[in-house]
Amino acid sequence: MSQQVRGIIARAKGEPVSMETIVIPDPGPGEAVVVIQACGVCHTDLHYREGGINDEFPFLLGHEAAGIVESVGTGVTDVAPGDYVILNWRAVCGDCRACRRGQPQYCFDTHNATQKMTLTDGTVLSPALGIGAFCDKTLVAAGQCTKVDPAASPAAAGLLGCGVMAGLGAAINTAGVTRGQTVAVFGCGGVGDAAIAGARLAGASTIIGVDIDDRKLEWAKGFGATHVCNSTETDPVEFIRSVTGGFGADVCIEAIGHPAVYKQAFEARDLAGTVVLVGVPNPEMMLELPFIELFGRGGALKSSWYGDCLPSRDFPMLIDLYLQGRLDLDGFVSETIGLDGVEEAFHKMERGEVLRSVVVF
Repeated sequence: MSQQVRGIIARAKGEPVSMETIVIPDPGPGEAVVVIQACGVCHTDLHYREGGINDEFPFLLGHEAAGIVESVGTGVTDVAPGDYVILNWRAVCGDCRACRRGQPQYCFDTHNATQKMTLTDGTVLSPALGIGAFCDKTLVAAGQCTKVDPAASPAAAGLLGCGVMAGLGAAINTAGVTRGQTVAVFGCGGVGDAAIAGARLAGASTIIGVDIDDRKLEWAKGFGATHVCNSTETDPVEFIRSVTGGFGADVCIEAIGHPAVYKQAFEARDLAGTVVLVGVPNPEMMLELPFIELFGRGGALKSSWYGDCLPSRDFPMLIDLYLQGRLDLDGFVSETIGLDGVEEAFHKMERGEVLRSVVVF
């Protein structure tokens, strides 16, 4: 029997969000209903509200969440009612060309729930990233539920569902940062600071945070930056060279998604170094680089999709590090809010006042 719950909806491009009554169907084959305990307010949700993802309004926002499995449909064996889970948007199919060659972290056919959540008048909702977790309960594909240690705080654990995992994974998985390397991170918001934390976990010797906001640079120090650079005052390329023996960084991570910043990251890397793009550019942006420099510098230019994570592998491991005190997920939680605080949280995000506002149910 279907249920009615509260949820946050974006009805039209650029309009303030609203709280509505959402109809949640019982889970069908391969699906699960999850009671949401906490959900981070991610910049991707704002992109949805602004029409930057697609125009399939109305959207049920929220995707960076942790909660308890309430019920499952037929054929579900990996999770059961009562399991504490982090929701993910990479429920791997197991059968696409990436999965068949043993690289499920690149799965090209990830699963979402087949059934649709609706408004009470029957209007079909588009759940953000196939999740829709600004909601008391949500319907997802069972593969979008990753079971983790229930000792972890939902407000902190849920952040692995998107932004924090993207940053950690950009450093650990995509760049493959190793002991003693030098790393520069451009953009010290939530994703960038997670990349800094990931570089520290991996044993980087020098970690440089670059931003235009001194407040964010202070946050970066808290997550492990050994040096910081305000790029409105100091040329970041020259600064990075000055603290890396004149060579540039082994790894440069661009967490903004802007061509001018990417060019700085490209120029700031050492010979044979790696640039990782984890910031999301808009579709109109274009990048121009000297072709000879692509050859002459060698190395690698990579993009990081969701931190190239495999949730079943990475989420439990990172939660264990959090519970051991080795990964400060709590440090990313700037504030906890109610479900009715999402619109104001978007404005705080736009003003750069928070790393993460987290809705707690």
